[in-house]
Order: sequence, then C-alpha cells, then structure tokens
Amino acid sequence: MRLNRLHTLRLKDASAPGRPPFISAASGLVLVGKWLYVIADDELHLGVFPAQGTAKGSLVRLLPGKLPKGAKKRKARKADFEVLTLLPRFTGCPHGALLALGSGSRPNRRRGVLVPLDRAGALEGPPRVLDLSVLYESLNRELGDLNVEGAVVLGKHLCLLNRGPPRKGGSAVVWLNLRAVQRSIASTDAIDALPCKVRRYDLGKADGVPLGFTDAVASPGGSILFTAVAESAADSFADGPCVGAAVGAIGADGELDWVRNLRPTRKVEGIAVRPGSRGGQVLLVTDADDATVPAGLYAARIGSNAATTMSKLR
Repeated sequence: MRLNRLHTLRLKDASAPGRPPFISAASGLVLVGKWLYVIADDELHLGVFPAQGTAKGSLVRLLPGKLPKGAKKRKARKADFEVLTLLPRFTGCPHGALLALGSGSRPNRRRGVLVPLDRAGALEGPPRVLDLSVLYESLNRELGDLNVEGAVVLGKHLCLLNRGPPRKGGSAVVWLNLRAVQRSIASTDAIDALPCKVRRYDLGKADGVPLGFTDAVASPGGSILFTAVAESAADSFADGPCVGAAVGAIGADGELDWVRNLRPTRKVEGIAVRPGSRGGQVLLVTDADDATVPAGLYAARIGSNAATTMSKLR
C-alpha cells in the first residue's frame, strides 16, 4: 500500500517558547466536520487543522502546566497522549466528544481528557480531565504490559488497542461496554474498572520485529481499520528504529481480516477514513520520534478488494 504525502502539520504558533511551530509526534487522528484533530504524545495540547487544504493549524490546551524542553526530561514527564477517538452523544455531550487517552505505560501517563463538540463538530466547552488509574490498573493485570495506542467505537463497544512489548509482540484489543464507559465519564470524571473481553493478535513481523498497534478507526462497513508499526526498541518506554509499518482490518466478529505493508516506511500513529471514499481511502499522520522533524499528513488507498485479501509481513 503506497503512502502519498499531502502536507506537513505546521502550526500558527508553537506550544511554548523554544518549541518548533509544528507538530512532531502526531499520535492520534480524528476527522469530524470541517476539522482535522491531531493529538501529539509530547504536548499538552490538541492540534486543530482544517480538513481541506494545507493551512496551518492551531493548538488548544488540554492539560495545565509546562513540560521540560530537553528530550529526556520531556519524555519522562509527558502525559503521553497516544489515543484520540470520537465518542457518540451521551449525557453532558449532546453532540458527542473527543476522547484523548494517555498510554498508561507509566503512572503519570494514566490521564484522559474529554472535549465536547458542537453540532458541526467544532470544539465546544472546556476540556475535562479524566482519571484513568483504576481502569488502567485493572487492564495492566489483564494484559501484563500496558501501552494503549488506539481506541475506536464499534457498535456497542469502545475498543482499546494495546501494543505489546516491541520485541515480543502480543498486541491486544480490549472490548469495553460503550454505555458503561460513558456513564462512568458523565458521573465521576473517570473511567472505572469495567468488565471486558480481551483478544490477542499476531500481526506479523518486519525484519524479524513484531508489528504492534498504533491507532484505529471504524470503517463504514463495520470493521476496525488499524495502523501498526514494527519498532526495534527495548521496551514500551524506549524509542527505536521503525523497520516496518502497515494498515490492517479486524472484522466486527473480532477476526483479523488482512494486513498490508506501507511504502515508504513511516512510523504511522494516526488513521482516519477519508471523506467521500466509502472507506476506500485513509488519512494517516506520523511520528518520527525526533522533535526537529515535522509530522506529515499522508493518504493511502485501501482498495475495494482489501476486505477479502490478506498479506502478512514477514
């Protein structure tokens, strides 16, 4: 599957003095209405871009405070927002909301943020910080190595995609009851420990390194479209070279339908269905693990026969 670069995620203003005027670590993507929303794992802000054209975006603060400028200290202190997904309407959010989630790979990465939307899909009202510690503690006992990288609403479920240890694999999807999640958010500003179903997946390998989930979106046909990368790193905290990347699909029945490698290889960490394509095209954003390299917005064509074909990376 060929990646076609559209443009760079440049900003009108940097998040802080000394920071670059672009998003570098794009880690989640949601397209709704006229807006393209991008979360970055090394920022405390949400990026807001026009869905059409190449105009610069703006930042909306999600969490208070400041992060260190130095790469090592910033990595240790960041909220590590790896997930951005769209929730349907519920109590307090009559037009739905964006939900950002930390990865949970460290205790300081167990917060989420809820941002209500208006009828047109624009941000409406102040962000609400959510406590994910109880949910993540329960998932950590279930999964063993927590690193939540994606989330998607599929029917009556909120599916969380956990990326296994980089050199061991073992990616998993956690199926939570969507209404229970929404009730918890509406009443407690938290997501409680909830009953869940867990399914583990072998996504294949690239150069001997297992592929692991990095994001997901629901397709018009009711399946999960996901991105995955093979990163040669020591553990879920460390960064390493990206030696392979792919897009794949999981059916509504939970079965892995297909996986296709991406060329050129880029560390893709966000995916959205391109409007008007009926699921045949997707938009993707990247994270180069280098604050001096701007994240890119890419497009890729899945094709009408993708749901019936499958090719695994080896």
